Amino acid sequence: MLITLHATIGVLLSVAITLQQRMTGLSATFGGSGATYVQRRGAESVLFKATIWLSVAFFALGVVQLFISQ
Repeated sequence: MLITLHATIGVLLSVAITLQQRMTGLSATFGGSGATYVQRRGAESVLFKATIWLSVAFFALGVVQLFISQ
């Protein structure tokens, strides 16, 4: 049961991360123009918050599974 839930959250988290818009691409990794502030509105804000909550749930469920398996 927990493994299925963990896998489902993992898939949803992957989809949520993939759907987020890329700002500057690979150039921001190497110091290029990544200093702009972006304000999220509407669906983008919902997707951003859902990604955060899914990542917290994924981590917490992993910790729970670790303690249950011991």
